Amino acid sequence: MKIITYKDLVAQIAPQIKEYFPWDIEKKLDKGDDILFLDVRENQEYDTMHIDNSLHVPRGILETAVEWDHEETEPELVEARNRQIVIVCRSGSRSIFAAFTLLQMGYDNVSSLKTGLRGWNEYDMPLVDIEGKLIDPELGDRYFANKLLDYQRKPVK
Repeated sequence: MKIITYKDLVAQIAPQIKEYFPWDIEKKLDKGDDILFLDVRENQEYDTMHIDNSLHVPRGILETAVEWDHEETEPELVEARNRQIVIVCRSGSRSIFAAFTLLQMGYDNVSSLKTGLRGWNEYDMPLVDIEGKLIDPELGDRYFANKLLDYQRKPVK
């Protein structure tokens, strides 16, 4: 059995998912489109900075958050099956998986933010902290910078 990587999985799924760049979303918002931003990052990531008024549902509980009768049920998301949903994460990969999941579960207007919140911030689109205060884009740049530690890198042979 061939072992595939995370990047391989994203590459397999991505062609099935509609993706928008931040400037595409800006145009939609300027037109007045009603967009539900669904942030699938972990709690600490969301609390640090996110799109104002985005709905936070970590990727790990997404499947139960979209259905009634679960402790994780998120009513706004359950009732959004026909609403325009743009899923966001840090870089645009977890959002691909989340969009794929929602499509399989009957959602018909889901997309992923290509480049994720890293690109959103680089395009100078607004982000807020847990208290709703605007984040300086330079702070966002530092936060979203790649921070691989030595022990996380593939060993050189």
